[in-house]
Amino acid sequence: MADQIQNAKTFTSLHKKGDPVILFNIWDAGSAGAVRDAGAQAIATGSAPVAMAQGFSDGQNVPLEAALDNARRIVSAVDLPVTLDFEGAYAEDAQGISENVKRALDCGVVGFNFEDQIIGGAELYDVAVQAKRVEAMREACDSMGIPAYVNARTDIFLKAPAETHSEAMLDEAITRAASYEAAGATGFFAPGLKDEALIGRLCEATNLPVNIIALPGTPATSKLAELGVARVSYGPVPYRQMIKWLTEQAQAALNYKG
Repeated sequence: MADQIQNAKTFTSLHKKGDPVILFNIWDAGSAGAVRDAGAQAIATGSAPVAMAQGFSDGQNVPLEAALDNARRIVSAVDLPVTLDFEGAYAEDAQGISENVKRALDCGVVGFNFEDQIIGGAELYDVAVQAKRVEAMREACDSMGIPAYVNARTDIFLKAPAETHSEAMLDEAITRAASYEAAGATGFFAPGLKDEALIGRLCEATNLPVNIIALPGTPATSKLAELGVARVSYGPVPYRQMIKWLTEQAQAALNYKG
């Protein structure tokens, strides 16, 4: 428990505006070891690569037991803080969120990504409803005595093409960030947001450390740092790059006759 508490504090301290922590997302104990050996300060799972690596599609389709077993193996394999992409916490109500968060903390993780989209649907939870869900996650962490990092994610920008992202959408994101902060969130995650001006405004408008995902078309990490981003993650990109390489290598081996 003492090590987990210290890891949680260490992980939180890595989030610095203008000097972002880099989280090169992994999917199992082996990939976690590889990223650790590359010099990572912390390990982050990604729900999409975890799902794809086990033959599922993203969207909470990995059974909860399998997701927790995977998290436990990752924590055991690396001596670094591990944060879990917990999607919607596999529950809608506060009690279910609390129970599942406690089970995840028992696996040794020290942080969570927590989405505001309704899993399996096209809409987001109402901001007040999602704030209550964030509050349930925070209270569960506190009840376990672990200062876990709650990275409250908004799916506003992922659900719309980048060219349609607007000031009005950013205003909604800022409103959600404020509500999630009041509910106990530690950070704010805006995946899909790529516009430099909008990213910069978001970083200025919220007290929470901002997380941006390095999808194709996103500004370089050096630019994100200038804009005030505190966390850069990579989501499904590492897994897709690995699969592309593996496919190419397999093709070369299988086609040895030319």
